Amino acid sequence: MHWGVGPAFLWGRKMAACGVETQILVQYLVLRKDLSQAPFSWPAGALVAQACHAATAALHIHRDHPHTAAYLRELGRMRKVVLEAPDETTLKLLAETLQQKNVDHTLWLEQPENIPTCIALRPYPKEEVNQYLKKFRLFK
Repeated sequence: MHWGVGPAFLWGRKMAACGVETQILVQYLVLRKDLSQAPFSWPAGALVAQACHAATAALHIHRDHPHTAAYLRELGRMRKVVLEAPDETTLKLLAETLQQKNVDHTLWLEQPENIPTCIALRPYPKEEVNQYLKKFRLFK
């Protein structure tokens, strides 16, 4: 058992064991790849922190959405997919598209420089958002 995992996690496992199918929710993150390369050369830990900030912010902002609540109830079944955007322009274009299509997300800005670093969507069934993310590959 994971440290700090309570009854909600155990309840989710019992449901799965009984054959009750729950909807698979995924939280997608799109992180700028160019920040890891020259001239930026951010360390891996700094990039991971940006993704964590974005994910936490998206979960907090959309905490009352039923998908987010369900995602957080089943800690042992959380799924995150981290994708890479090649640069700031691509990240901002994705943010605009998501905004236009009413896809709930957070664009994380590193402060105090105000640098866009990562987009995190609230948890979604992947079928609902796949069309906006299919051109992005897994972050390496």
